[in-house]
Amino acid sequence: MATVKVQVLHDKAGSRFCVTLEGYEACLMYRLTGKEIDLYHTYVPEIFRGRGVAEKLCQAAFEYAKAQQLTVTPSCSYISGAYLKRHPEYQALTSR
Repeated sequence: MATVKVQVLHDKAGSRFCVTLEGYEACLMYRLTGKEIDLYHTYVPEIFRGRGVAEKLCQAAFEYAKAQQLTVTPSCSYISGAYLKRHPEYQALTSR
């Protein structure tokens, strides 16, 4: 499947990074406690899975954490597994 072009929006009030695609919403939810951001859940509608959407959400979250000098707790299994294996450059930001 082709990668889709997405614009990730940071919904600070909702504690999430999200993308709207053809009426569907994909998002990465987080909890912010002091200088620690817990990335705890990533959801992409089935119709858009395997097209790089979750990757874009994670990239936005890690870049935000880096800019804000936050420590990342990768509670989401996708992030702690697949994403960090493919993007070891973000491993230094994590608490694990």
